[in-house]
Amino acid sequence: METSAVAGDQDQQWLLNCLSATLDPNQEVRSFAEASLNQASLQPGFGAALSKEGEESFELPAVSSEEKEVIRKLLLSSLDDTHRKICTAISMAVASIAASDWPEDWPDLLPFLLKLITDQSNMNGVHGGLRCLALLSADLDDATVPKLVPVLFPVLHTIVSFPESYDRYVRTKALSIVYSCTAMLGVMSGVCKTEMFALMMPMLKPWMNQFSIILEHPVQPEDPDDWGIKMEVLKCLNQFIQNFPSLAESEFLVVVRPLWQTFVSSLRVYTRSSIEGTEDPYAGRYDSDGAEKSLDSFVIQLFEFLLTIVGSAKLVKVIASNVRELVYHTIAFLQMTEQQIHIWSIDANQFLADEDESTYSCRVSGALLLEEVVSYCGREGIDAIIDAASKRFNESQQEKAAGSTAWWRMREATLFALAFLSEQLLEAEVSGLTSVRLGELLEQMITEDIGTGVHQYPFLYARIFASVARFSSAISDGVLEHFVSSAITTIAMDVPPPVKVGACRALSELLPKANKGNFQPQMMGLFSSLADLLHQARDETLHLVLETLQAAIKAGFLTASMEPMISPLILNIWALHVSDPFISIDAIEALEAIKCSPGCIHQLASRILPYVGPILNNPQQQPDGLVAGSLDLLTMLLKSASTDVVKAAYDVCFDAVIRIILQSEDHSEMQNATECLATFISGGRQQMLVWGGDSGFTMRSLLDAASRLLNPDLESSGSLFVGSYILQLILHLPSQMAQHIRDLVAALVRRLQSAQIAGLRSSLLLIFARLVHMSVPNVEWFINMLMTIPSEGYGNSFVYVMSEWTKLQGEIQGAYLIKVTTTALALLLSTRHPELAKINVQGHLIKSDAGITTRAKAKLAPDQWTVLPLPAKILTLLADALIEIQEQVLGDDDEEDSDWEEVQEGDVESDKDLIYSTGAASLGRPTYEHLEAMAKVYNENQGDDYEDDILCVSDPLNEINLAKYLADFFMKFSQTDRQLFDTLCQSLTQAQQNAIRMVLNC
Repeated sequence: METSAVAGDQDQQWLLNCLSATLDPNQEVRSFAEASLNQASLQPGFGAALSKEGEESFELPAVSSEEKEVIRKLLLSSLDDTHRKICTAISMAVASIAASDWPEDWPDLLPFLLKLITDQSNMNGVHGGLRCLALLSADLDDATVPKLVPVLFPVLHTIVSFPESYDRYVRTKALSIVYSCTAMLGVMSGVCKTEMFALMMPMLKPWMNQFSIILEHPVQPEDPDDWGIKMEVLKCLNQFIQNFPSLAESEFLVVVRPLWQTFVSSLRVYTRSSIEGTEDPYAGRYDSDGAEKSLDSFVIQLFEFLLTIVGSAKLVKVIASNVRELVYHTIAFLQMTEQQIHIWSIDANQFLADEDESTYSCRVSGALLLEEVVSYCGREGIDAIIDAASKRFNESQQEKAAGSTAWWRMREATLFALAFLSEQLLEAEVSGLTSVRLGELLEQMITEDIGTGVHQYPFLYARIFASVARFSSAISDGVLEHFVSSAITTIAMDVPPPVKVGACRALSELLPKANKGNFQPQMMGLFSSLADLLHQARDETLHLVLETLQAAIKAGFLTASMEPMISPLILNIWALHVSDPFISIDAIEALEAIKCSPGCIHQLASRILPYVGPILNNPQQQPDGLVAGSLDLLTMLLKSASTDVVKAAYDVCFDAVIRIILQSEDHSEMQNATECLATFISGGRQQMLVWGGDSGFTMRSLLDAASRLLNPDLESSGSLFVGSYILQLILHLPSQMAQHIRDLVAALVRRLQSAQIAGLRSSLLLIFARLVHMSVPNVEWFINMLMTIPSEGYGNSFVYVMSEWTKLQGEIQGAYLIKVTTTALALLLSTRHPELAKINVQGHLIKSDAGITTRAKAKLAPDQWTVLPLPAKILTLLADALIEIQEQVLGDDDEEDSDWEEVQEGDVESDKDLIYSTGAASLGRPTYEHLEAMAKVYNENQGDDYEDDILCVSDPLNEINLAKYLADFFMKFSQTDRQLFDTLCQSLTQAQQNAIRMVLNC
């Protein structure tokens, strides 16, 4: 052992010597060392040895102050190098050193750079100085910028203002520095608004005038330098308007006409270069500094600035009179480019990905601008959209009649714009914001082209199908049925892939609303066509085909006779993509839809069980992800399944699922096995114990699984779904679990103490809450039992559990969890158990007056909290629950009067009898019918994030009307123990007091 250690040290020393020799001034020594290292690199262990040497031996080079001074001077003197790339490298070095040395150790840096960029006799120096300043400006802090701007901006303005002396590269770089500094000033304006406004006031007018001069020249084709300088101007304008809107507003008019000139001329250039041309000749090109030179990036920046203008309540008025022209021209920008047509024609996946993900492009940027117009211009914006769409449609008709081959592009762009805005347009029609019947307008557009050649204009067809789906609520039944039938037929035809994409999209949206009887005869053909597509599809298109299948199945079109044609294919897709979370989930959801179709579950089970059984029984021999995926598939089959299907699955898989929980170290497998076991219990219940022939053995297996999952030493991720599992045990096997309750509670406490994941902690608290409910009417017994269980660091487990529970209650999510835990807290408070008053828990956060809390401040002064008696804390949490319900209801219907309006401060009594006042005037008393309606809104808005809501449905507590429950609780509490109630209410905030007073006045 010692010999091997000595040898290792010798090898390490040899490696260090070789590395040192590579720096030797003697060429022969360096060459020999490099050759030796090259040979050594072929030996096993070389990488590890090299890494070790780096960790142990590397030290930052020690450089004296004198040497640093020399280096800094040499770098600055080289900034005027004639080679741009070398100049950029030197600038990066200067910026890197400045990050640590400037300004304290390098006070002459900025004076040198300012002098350099003003020396017109040394243009290379101007280039280098600006490049260096551009890099520095991106990292300037709030202490430096206010001092720098008054000195720097006039110099930069001079550079930008003299095109005869400075080329566009230099002027563009100067503008980029203005942009960076203005962005920092904007951040600071939120804290010191007056100072920043005073700083910018004298500079704004000259800069706006200069921006106007640059923008007034039309955009030039194939001139990336022109696009570049205009793009920097737009970025600067964006910062000015966003950060100093009141200042910029007075000067904005000077740039309106030049901006419009830029917008219109850029459309002409974009149309010739990108829409009509084969591609942007500068796409993907960058200058020597790494800045993109494409026309697309310029147009996107133009749209971004227009978005800022339209989104400003003050500035949008300036362009309001021209909003129709703005929309009209914007629609033209939405046309497909020649490059997009080429890429999307050969790659349907890319077409679908770009459409679904709204890949950032001119097309999407323009659509977002139209969306902003609708949002901020109201009726005028809606009218502008519809008017421009009608004009563009008519123009495309004229182009078609004139024999143009590109007529369809404007038609497609118009439909794209309308479909993008479909939600807002349909809402406008319903609310009366527009008198135009959108359905008729769309029908005119889509029926005009339905007979056009699908092979010649595939993207137009795809857009028509997608548009029908988006406007289905406004289109007549007859037209919808025609398009559903056409889409079904199209999927079976030999047509370009984009057309099939559009047809699938239409069917996904329209089949759930379609008349089943009208299309059932076509369904066998549709399922057959979709099955064929499954063989060909991949990635995005595979997702779409599975989505279309799922829509058709859920709509009730799948019969038992069709199941053998579809299920094996989807199972195969699932098996091939089990490691892909998106495709595998799509496949499982499609299989679940088949399972829920009449007469299909037994056939599906006969396919799934023989497949997953061997996998789960031999987990060690399976590829990564297959075991966890198979457990997911099995869980899907078990959900809401009939008892005979659960029994069949039990016979094949139950023991294997138990073994996975007990033996696996893979957290995904453990999580999915836990969910699966919970679903077994939910479906099998008491009967499951006798299926194996030995009910005692089955119960011991279930308890062994619980024991592993509640092991405090197990990583939290492995135990993540244990709450769902324990819940099923105590709900469906209560008599068997009764004798183990004390051991279960002790294990829950230990697991809670080591849990690191919020979701796990919440699910464990749910079990405590459910046990509180199960102990009714003797809740005191549960408290007493917890008090007899020790807890490390606390007097007993009751103290610990309540400390954690009251701390985490506000973070619990999901209607079911909130109902169970909130009502359990009310039950605990109702006991008036003497132990409650002895426990102090975390109250509310004490707000600091020390301004913004930095990380350094947080370390020195961590958050501080008040301390509250447990009964008072529980009352605050119950009041918070009332407030949350109130906010949910008010948020759902802000327009209607609400009986839950907050009480004005002057209307609330301030004495200790504040809440319980027999003489208080009615504040608009919510009736119990109102409480029922509130509960419905609350459940819909709250959703349920619990692991598997199907497992919660069978719990009667899921039916609790939380608003009514709390109202009854507060009423009863105030009537039975007024003195305690009044005392506890003094710990409440004004809002909490108001919420309780509301329900007391019912």
